[in-house]
Amino acid sequence: MAEITGDQRVQSEVLEGLATAVNHRRWFVELAVPYLGDDPIEIGSGLGDYALEWSQRLPRFTATEADPDRLVQLKERLADQPSIDVRQMLLPHEDRGNYSAAVSYNVLEHIDDHVGALRSMRDLVRPGGAVIIIVPAFEFAMSPADIATGHVRRYTKKTLQAAMTEADLTVEKIHYANALGLIGYFMATKVFRLMPKEGPMVKVYDTLVLPATKAAEQRIRPPFGQSVFAVARVPS
Repeated sequence: MAEITGDQRVQSEVLEGLATAVNHRRWFVELAVPYLGDDPIEIGSGLGDYALEWSQRLPRFTATEADPDRLVQLKERLADQPSIDVRQMLLPHEDRGNYSAAVSYNVLEHIDDHVGALRSMRDLVRPGGAVIIIVPAFEFAMSPADIATGHVRRYTKKTLQAAMTEADLTVEKIHYANALGLIGYFMATKVFRLMPKEGPMVKVYDTLVLPATKAAEQRIRPPFGQSVFAVARVPS
């Protein structure tokens, strides 16, 4: 089994900082909602920000985490949420399940055997259910921040679709998201070599720029973005 790579302390600092980007998180929460079904599992829940929001809309939800220390934090944070089950999960694995969907945001780029990881997600989901993925986009944006947080690759629509197809998933939807975010991320992390942590830049972008970006992309899909969003189906 392969654990997520990278400096766990840096990863936690980045997760804590990005938790303040409320508008960004709610946008990405909404992208997955139509495909989650009634009993989904999240792969790589981190500190539980997405799990908390999704669980408010669902009767049951399972949150998972690979890192033991972060798993303890996750269990403590979600202890008063009776509809959320918390478990440890590493990818790839040989577990089978009957979940309505598997959702995994910004995890696949950490895993060397990403096709094996996608197959593991597929095997957790009932036939016809969805595997919902968000990953960072474009190799040219690979920065010191990516390396520090354990990213081994970034994706295009083509490369993510190829990995999902190789994992015997049928891609239903795939598109870029957050076009202006890619420009901002590239400038901040590759040109100025900053870490994407809590601070004035994150707050200004999330408050002023993100809502306009979301509104525009709901009408016109951009040809690039900070992330790739994909939904694939488990064959019936």
